[in-house]
Amino acid sequence: MKKYTSAELRKTWKQFYIDRGHKDCGAVSLVSDGSTGVMFNVAGMQPLMPYLLGRKHPMGTRLCNVQGCIRTIDIDNIGDKSHSTFFEMMGSWSLGDYFKKERCQWSFELLTQVFGFDADHLAATVFAGDENAPRDEEGAKYRIESGFKPENIYYLPKEDNWWGLEYGPCGPDSEMFYVDDREPCGPDCRPGCHCGKYTEIGNDVFMQYEKHQDGHLTPLSQKNVDTGWGLDRILAFLNGLDDVYRTDLHVPAITEIERVSGLTYGADEKQTRSMRIIADHTRTAVMLIGDEKKLLPSNAGAGYVLRRLIRRAVRHARLLKLAKEDILRIAGKYIEVYAEGYPLLERNREFILTELGNEIDRFTATIENGMKEFSKRLGEAKKKGEKTLDGESAFFLYDTYGFPLELTVELAEEEGLSVDEEGFNKAMERQKKQARENQAFSAKLSAGNGVFDNLPAELTTSFVGYEKLQAEGKIIAMAAGEALADTLGEGSEGVVLTDTTPFYGTMGGQVGDRGIITTAGGASFEVREAIHVSGGRTAHIGVLRKGSLRNGDVVTLQVDEASRMATCRNHSATHLLQKALREVLGDHVEQSGSYQDMDRTRFDFSHGKALTREELARVEQAVNARIAQSNPVDTKVMSLEEAKQTGAMALFGEKYGDEVRVVTMGDSVELCGGTHVRNTSQIGDFKIVSESSVAAGIRRIEALTGDNARAYYAELERTMHEAAEMLKTTPSELTAQIRRLQEELKNTKSELESVKASQAKAALGDAASESKEIGGIKLIAKALQGVDMNGLRDLGDELKSKLGEGVVVLLSETGGKVSLMAMATDAAVAKGAHAGNLVKAIAPLVGGGGGGRPNMAQAGGKNPAGIPQAVAEVEKALAAQLGN
Repeated sequence: MKKYTSAELRKTWKQFYIDRGHKDCGAVSLVSDGSTGVMFNVAGMQPLMPYLLGRKHPMGTRLCNVQGCIRTIDIDNIGDKSHSTFFEMMGSWSLGDYFKKERCQWSFELLTQVFGFDADHLAATVFAGDENAPRDEEGAKYRIESGFKPENIYYLPKEDNWWGLEYGPCGPDSEMFYVDDREPCGPDCRPGCHCGKYTEIGNDVFMQYEKHQDGHLTPLSQKNVDTGWGLDRILAFLNGLDDVYRTDLHVPAITEIERVSGLTYGADEKQTRSMRIIADHTRTAVMLIGDEKKLLPSNAGAGYVLRRLIRRAVRHARLLKLAKEDILRIAGKYIEVYAEGYPLLERNREFILTELGNEIDRFTATIENGMKEFSKRLGEAKKKGEKTLDGESAFFLYDTYGFPLELTVELAEEEGLSVDEEGFNKAMERQKKQARENQAFSAKLSAGNGVFDNLPAELTTSFVGYEKLQAEGKIIAMAAGEALADTLGEGSEGVVLTDTTPFYGTMGGQVGDRGIITTAGGASFEVREAIHVSGGRTAHIGVLRKGSLRNGDVVTLQVDEASRMATCRNHSATHLLQKALREVLGDHVEQSGSYQDMDRTRFDFSHGKALTREELARVEQAVNARIAQSNPVDTKVMSLEEAKQTGAMALFGEKYGDEVRVVTMGDSVELCGGTHVRNTSQIGDFKIVSESSVAAGIRRIEALTGDNARAYYAELERTMHEAAEMLKTTPSELTAQIRRLQEELKNTKSELESVKASQAKAALGDAASESKEIGGIKLIAKALQGVDMNGLRDLGDELKSKLGEGVVVLLSETGGKVSLMAMATDAAVAKGAHAGNLVKAIAPLVGGGGGGRPNMAQAGGKNPAGIPQAVAEVEKALAAQLGN
């Protein structure tokens, strides 16, 4: 077999297929768009899903690439020689072009003619068949014709030889193995056996079926082939290694870990496992943060997986005594290793290391705060002889200290204990239930409460609110409190469901409409909010102001036009805001939450740091510019595939139906089911009023539109006039006047400090002449009045210079509190004096505590009455240090 570097292997793979008519289709983001039901791209074929289902690929029917992938399903296995969370999949595809014959022939050529495998040492497996799909005799036939020995073909069941994601293209696969010369471990020894005789090399998937979300299979309109070989494992095997962490992909990082830890890779299994975890998780973090989508750690979705990986790496780094700077250097090694294949990493180096460092800092604080409590509860469990840490303790660590459950489990396992995960889940659910019970009346009657769950399925609500704000409908159900009701009387709070409604129900961050429901008989029901409940129904929550309502009544539903319009302004402005943020900050900006009502809009998004004043101004200006363009707001209903082709932005991880609404406002195109203005000019003014952090890596902007923005400006103007009057100037001169006052204040403070310094010196007197000699060291210990810590340090420096060599200890009362400072010269320290230990010895006498370095220390206290005793104690404490 020929030896390869990782760069040579990538190049060789692609060139082999290019020579056979394939086009290099390139790699895509590691972060999935959510359309396949997974958070990350877990296989090379995943981004090609639409084309495997029949859509024409612009580059043709024969494709190849090397695609980065993320799999965390076997995260607990990370630390052995072979598993990785990030890996590269070398792939090639036939999209309705060649099938099993050519595929089997080329795989054998690649193995024997390019990589130099001995044909006698190759084996292959094929699908044995089941009740849904037949035995793959054709696959076996072409394997043998290509050069595999008949006795080395094995028929294996679905769990071994069937490939597919949660849903989408799937079919029988055929795996290839290297067979070594050792004797079989037993009569059942075959590919897949863990004895080491068979090493998996690659996999050819023959995609003949589509798996639907309900689990049933249908034949694909075109037969496809998906070939995937894991680069990391093949690289190790070709180089005669049984450990992927010894390949050139990891060696620079492992060498760095050895250097900073002083340990040797492979010498101790437990330490080596930690080295692998640090290496793997750091590499994956680098790839995700440096990805084109610039994923950031967060508390949900893909961001949470990233957070968990980084925090696991940090914990194992602490076991090896590695610091934050060490982890960042390891990350830098991976940026260098992958720079050629993934040029974005080098371009985003500073961003990657900054965000990784930020998350390390956050977790370091979490660990330090929580480890004491964990150790305490673990000790209590061990003392009682228990083998399980109770769920309440695990939840307390999670709720109070931010300890993820998986961290508690891992830490407990290292101490030989398990964790009551069921008890943890019960505690979590109890807290959620309590939160639900503490919510307002409207939330109690939401879909989660189930009051309408058992209504007949045909009782649904038709929403007509995109087109009109008034409609006629019939009452199909009502509720009062938490029970169904046939009637509602005047003054009653309740919930009304109708078969038709123009009321938009709270969804996607947009608050539901308010308005009124009336009957011909004079009943009037004030709708405070509309929400969605089970079964495709809209619930109108409010109070019956007049008359009575009965199930079956025909009613007129009228949305409050002013509140709807104000909410629409805010919602449409949010679309423009997201576009502007991506334009100003970069494409890593992703929506992580939003809220729009008639008063304001709130938008949460991924970004690792606070926006500068200049960035906020640019974002605001970009939004207002788009408003001024007076672009029509166009809404089209289309299939999800058609929507993706328009480039419409979708919410990460959101599940969409077969048909979606695409809302376009100039260059802003998003999937959205909410209500909007008809033209951007109707938004009016847009004003950002705050920008803040809501979670690690998540920022929040709050903004106003229309009349609310104008009211905000009016209030600012009123406040400015009021401030100008107080400072006896005009609004236009307000800034200049404030600067003048600040300068005056600065000068006054400076004069005051000079006076205080003079007073302190006067109070000190000729202290140098009052020094005592203790064990050959000069000592000045003196009590002062009204001198702060800065003043004490200045006086200490002055006395030290006068003494030449010695120790200075000064105490002062200011405002009922004590400041204590000690200094020791180099010669005094050399003889045994220690300022920090002096402070520790006398600080308790003034009701305080503190310490510091040998040459300088300070403390505070709350007991001025103890100052004389403390001064007297200095001499004894210093004498003890000097051995007298």
